[in-house]
Amino acid sequence: MSDGGGDVLRRSVSWSGDVSDDERKRQRWRKNTHRIYGFRSWVVSNRFDTVRLKMGAMTSTVAAKFAFFPPNPPSYRVVVDESIGGGKMKLTDVSERENVDVLKLKTKRGSEIVAAYVKNPMASMTVLYSHGNAADLGQMYDLFCELSVHLRVNLMGYDYTGYGQSSGKPSEQNTYADIEAAYRCLIETYGVKEEDVILYGQSVGSGPTLELASRLSRLRAVVLHSPILSGLRVMYPVKRTYWFDIYKNIDKIPLVKCPVLVIHGTADDVVDYSHGKQLWELCVEKYEPLWIKGGNHCDLELYPEYIRHLKKFISAVEKSGHLKIMSGTLTDNDTKPWVSTDCREKSRSSTDVPEHSRPSTSTEKSRSSVDRWEKSKKSLENVEKSNNATDQPEKARNSIDRSG
Repeated sequence: MSDGGGDVLRRSVSWSGDVSDDERKRQRWRKNTHRIYGFRSWVVSNRFDTVRLKMGAMTSTVAAKFAFFPPNPPSYRVVVDESIGGGKMKLTDVSERENVDVLKLKTKRGSEIVAAYVKNPMASMTVLYSHGNAADLGQMYDLFCELSVHLRVNLMGYDYTGYGQSSGKPSEQNTYADIEAAYRCLIETYGVKEEDVILYGQSVGSGPTLELASRLSRLRAVVLHSPILSGLRVMYPVKRTYWFDIYKNIDKIPLVKCPVLVIHGTADDVVDYSHGKQLWELCVEKYEPLWIKGGNHCDLELYPEYIRHLKKFISAVEKSGHLKIMSGTLTDNDTKPWVSTDCREKSRSSTDVPEHSRPSTSTEKSRSSVDRWEKSKKSLENVEKSNNATDQPEKARNSIDRSG
């Protein structure tokens, strides 16, 4: 992550259990960044009525100014790889890999976003990864490549409008158009089927992830990594959804029909892990969650149980022939449910999670999933208009997200 003039701090992952001194420095830097760039500079009154009135009058301004922190300067550039020819693009300042395609995608809102598609010849499924709000593709590049190898998946990551070398200015609606463009690319360019797609949303990335997931009926699975209930709920313990709120995940999660894995750190000082717990409780198809004891907002990949549990989940949803869907939980031929019976339990290593998953149905052409995505917009808009959802009280937070 860049502080605007210093060295770029990239995600460094070690799944052996050891954390280097350099990584500890990165963690301290991220924590300090959270404190510096939080909502505290804007919210000068502790009275919720004042906050509500301000946000009601400044919806788009608040979303753009306080929810998005694109690294400045960007951590990479996009150039044409002259050694290969044919106009193939590559990212600078990252390790070159033959199995990575760098793309520029047009969105329906007029932006041109940068995406990277990591290919794994052993993969049968594809992960579409939406990163946090203070990172860009260059910083996430190495992690994407490592996840592709360890999980045996293809993986597409992309930069939101206004991030990295993507054009335009970031906004909530632009992120929805961004993930749609990335998804269309998977379907139309790479021939990926909807039932082979796993959506992965980290922190603010849980917003576009659930927006898309709520409209895809045959999606394979969803992973929510340090997710938010909504933008306003990160700041204050509101009891209902307001029209000026952003990323209303609490209203969208009940519309997601595929298995959902929630990962959250119990010591998260940016997005309290009660957000992850409540989203898990609202899931239709629950998979055993991972509460990482002592995990903060930006360091969960450093814990060995993170990759272990994620591998179990990927393996489970990949083996789709033995699972029944009963009473909103995943079960294996009427045996014990996979889900935890108490979302307040301590962090689990996930080594005892059975490797099974729900059946997938594949009878339509891949393009039809995109068409269904468009047709479902009206139904979701009607749900959002009601905005009657409630949430558990929690303390005020300093910022929507500072994942790096």
